[in-house]
Amino acid sequence: MTQPQSPTQAQSPGGAQRAPGAPKPQARKPEIPPEFQAEAIMKLSEAELVRILEDPQATVFQKAKACQRLATIGSKAAVAPLAALLADPQLSHYARFGLEPNPDPAADEALRAALKKLKGSLLVGVINSIGARRDAQAVDALAGLLSSADAEVARAAAAALGRISGLRAARILEDALRRTRGPVRSAVAAGTLVCAEGLLEQGERDRAMALYQTLMRPDVPKPVRLAAMHSTFAAETSLRRAR
Repeated sequence: MTQPQSPTQAQSPGGAQRAPGAPKPQARKPEIPPEFQAEAIMKLSEAELVRILEDPQATVFQKAKACQRLATIGSKAAVAPLAALLADPQLSHYARFGLEPNPDPAADEALRAALKKLKGSLLVGVINSIGARRDAQAVDALAGLLSSADAEVARAAAAALGRISGLRAARILEDALRRTRGPVRSAVAAGTLVCAEGLLEQGERDRAMALYQTLMRPDVPKPVRLAAMHSTFAAETSLRRAR
């Protein structure tokens, strides 16, 4: 009958006996496949990153990492390759991440162009990016989307108009406040509040105060109405202190 081995007789994985007191062999760390080596991708130049985006053989992971790196170093050269991914359900978010901080006006043009091509959540994402970039040239296009049959699209357009702010956006939002209903109207009211705050920052105090007055009407959703009252008080108090 075979006797069980003692600890000092334990064998190594290869079958050889391990000497007493000898350290256990270390398991090898699995090597990361080249297509998942994020650190290497994050060190590439803009031209090399663009080549990854344009390479049909590149993996989703590689392209996602390239988008992330282009958010930091991307220039006009990166805009078109990033924009080409806006319709990709897996990579659209990463493409927008790369486009939003891009300093070239071409990024604004690419996002505006995508408004006519996308639907659903992909369109909502592009609208959000336009709002983040505060692209005043997109105001009219966003105004048209306030009437979208997709409530999420309409709500995103209202939020983006609020972030962009300005006199044109203020007129559009104020008009939409009169004709929209339900969740879209709540989003329009919130967007109008943000727009008024932007007008104050831009020195358009009278127009901002007029918007606050509109938002204090009884038919405006209560959270926005109370916020407008608070903002009005804060603006008036600040003005008195400045005198």
